[in-house]
Amino acid sequence: MENFIAYNPTTLHFGKNILTSLGTTLKEYGNRVLLVYGKGSVKKSGLYDRIMDGLKMEGFEVSEYGGIKSNPVIEDVDAAAAIGREHHVDVILAIGGGSVIDSSKIISVAIPVQNPGWDFFTGKAKATKAIPIVAILTLAATGTEMNPFAVVSNHALGQKSAFGSPLTFPKHSFLDPGLTLTVPRDYTAYGVADLIAHCFEAWFGIGETTLTDRFVISIVKEAMEFGPKLMGDLHNYDYRERIMFAATMALNGMTMYGRSTGDWGVHSAGHCLSLLYDVPHGASLTIVYPAWMRHFKGQIGDRIAQLGSALFDEKLTDVESIDRIEAFFKSLGCPTRLSDMNIPGEPGEALFQSMVHTKVNGGHMKMQEEDYRALIGLYL
Repeated sequence: MENFIAYNPTTLHFGKNILTSLGTTLKEYGNRVLLVYGKGSVKKSGLYDRIMDGLKMEGFEVSEYGGIKSNPVIEDVDAAAAIGREHHVDVILAIGGGSVIDSSKIISVAIPVQNPGWDFFTGKAKATKAIPIVAILTLAATGTEMNPFAVVSNHALGQKSAFGSPLTFPKHSFLDPGLTLTVPRDYTAYGVADLIAHCFEAWFGIGETTLTDRFVISIVKEAMEFGPKLMGDLHNYDYRERIMFAATMALNGMTMYGRSTGDWGVHSAGHCLSLLYDVPHGASLTIVYPAWMRHFKGQIGDRIAQLGSALFDEKLTDVESIDRIEAFFKSLGCPTRLSDMNIPGEPGEALFQSMVHTKVNGGHMKMQEEDYRALIGLYL
């Protein structure tokens, strides 16, 4: 087991009707609110009107930025930060899924120092202050509601990168599973896949820690039990609740206790698919993960066979484990080849160049250009 520090300051509000305490929570930080949200679902569902009416009734001064994309871009971060500076906001209220909350994390550190958001990714700016973030989660997937990490794209530079700071943990996150009942089938499936992939990235990291391994297996088995049930009954609150809880636990730190690093090579490669072709994040992971396991199965010891045997409650080889995991992703309706996404042309060379440009790599299983070629050949 590796040495570790456990730290998570986010207060989680979980369950039905937990938004009743939203106003009181926001008042802890001030009266001027920057409301950040996505491209339409928050308004179609009626949640936007409900939140705005409540904020106005309680006397908050609200400025807003809407239109965060599902693969968030740095231009939206900078535009929202400018609004926040102009209105001297006290707190950011992020309503949405991972894209909105991730964007809000960079907005929060950009406002006080007036730097472009990308400066935090390059190291030109350091996070020394942050506007507090209160999040309302509407998509169970990324776990961003209880961690400090943010991933944003810069298309001008051809990069999709991650940033994290102790300052970018949300102060409070409100998780009402009922707010995810309107999430469509494809993004529901991608969310289940995303939380599983987060667990896999921890599993294939560095550090032998049996108890944490049991955390990982338990979370994935929860997703594998209730994910298919949810796909068969998208309006079932109980299934939504279980998947939402699993997604939060998959990336709030507990799957990393006793490890010095996760791998994250699959995420690194998947970002290229999202950057070039706007492939949804969860879909990029189900495309890359089976290929990654097939490529590295001879180098990663018995971890793949251990994983498959634990998940499916029978003794499996590494190849059998990969096949079963891939079949599960397919059963959800997730793609497992890039061809499943109907990408036009022959994307192999563009992907290779993107992987070279962004220096795709893992924390445990290191990659060279020959690994890029092999991976691409396995998931085209």
